[in-house]
Amino acid sequence: MYKLRNLLFITIVACLHPVLSFSQNPIITHIYAADPSAHVWSRDTTTLWLYTSHDTPGTNHHATMFDYHVFSTKDLVNWTDHGRVLSVDDVSWAVDYAWAIDCVYRHGRYYLFFCMHELETGIFRTGIAESDVPQGPFKDIGFIKGVEWGQDPAVFTDEDNRVYLYWGSGGSCMAAELNDDLLSIKPETKVNLSKQLFEVFEGPWVHKYKGKYYLSYPALPKGNWPEEMYYAMADKPLGPYTFIGNYIPRFQGQAGTNHGSITKFQGKWIAFHHSAMVSKGKSEVRSLMADWLEYNTDGTIKTITPSPAGISNGKPTHCRIFLEAENGISSGGKLAGTQVESSVKDFSGKGYVTGFDKRYDYVQVLAQVGEDMKARLRIRLSADQDFAADILIWPNMLNGWNGTKLKKTNGWETVDLGEVQLHQGNNSIRINTHQDVNLKIDYLILEPITK
Repeated sequence: MYKLRNLLFITIVACLHPVLSFSQNPIITHIYAADPSAHVWSRDTTTLWLYTSHDTPGTNHHATMFDYHVFSTKDLVNWTDHGRVLSVDDVSWAVDYAWAIDCVYRHGRYYLFFCMHELETGIFRTGIAESDVPQGPFKDIGFIKGVEWGQDPAVFTDEDNRVYLYWGSGGSCMAAELNDDLLSIKPETKVNLSKQLFEVFEGPWVHKYKGKYYLSYPALPKGNWPEEMYYAMADKPLGPYTFIGNYIPRFQGQAGTNHGSITKFQGKWIAFHHSAMVSKGKSEVRSLMADWLEYNTDGTIKTITPSPAGISNGKPTHCRIFLEAENGISSGGKLAGTQVESSVKDFSGKGYVTGFDKRYDYVQVLAQVGEDMKARLRIRLSADQDFAADILIWPNMLNGWNGTKLKKTNGWETVDLGEVQLHQGNNSIRINTHQDVNLKIDYLILEPITK
């Protein structure tokens, strides 16, 4: 997890601007994201999900991390950014420091474990939020009792369906079994693993391979930055653990921190982590990385040397921004005078936005990017007549105040609105019609344009 330190910047890989790069590693370049927690859910083993923190561009302090993103892929080449899924503004008890997260599928729902500073006490709490879909958005349901200073939470579900929580920072690592409701730990199971994990600093992650439990974590070799990724092994999820060594040593283009996860997808093991390759060494704005992970015959992990080759087998990765209109304020957007309905079928997500009765009734979504860039905008909609709409990508109005002329559709259709300008940080995209029209908006897609 992110810790700002006065570091001498490490050797930097010469990188192109994110919108110009045909990248394989980092895997995502249109946004600064870090601390990836990777999962393949049993309900759909064809999709890999990444739950990540989000580095706010143009800042140099960890307190400016305010929200989280979810990414998905089916082929490790084409990725989808599902937008903001939870922010500090959505959490009544929190004030700032939206650091690392993890997710678990339990009792038919998805639970996001996150850490933020509590408003009342100023200490880190491990929060929990829920959704009925893996991509969120997630709704806060409180913080976990018995986990004070619960930074960098990681959740592991064993084959017997028991769920374990791991957390740690500042040279410590704690663990405990969670109760069935996930809202509290079983206090008698709480253990301090710090002394078992050589040079541990933060960010634990647990996975299982051939009956052994692997606890990986960012370490400070001899107390010096930048971090390396170490791991230990055990016969039980709560240890005792035996330290083995590092599996991602320091590498060219890394950030001051590293934070990773390990999972199996399509028959191969992958190590996810982050770097400062896109930002050219700026540790406060990091990018997601992925490298193949292999085991030795004795079960130890072969050392990984992160490289631009990554895991996409020579193909440049691509990521679209996919924004469900109906998510509204839960994803940083807004509905004004409009409403969510679901009576007309074949929509994506939970529904669509309709009710454009007056000119200033609108739907607004939020797109977040790391740098100024151009993108192609597509909107999936249904309209029973030709109409004009104001499409505002703040501060620019697409096609001016005369509006954008759109045609009647034959049911749901995807309309290509061409190239638009996105600015570093938050981009609010607002749509309203010039007249009363039976318009339904399902989602918006932004495809960053590479050169």
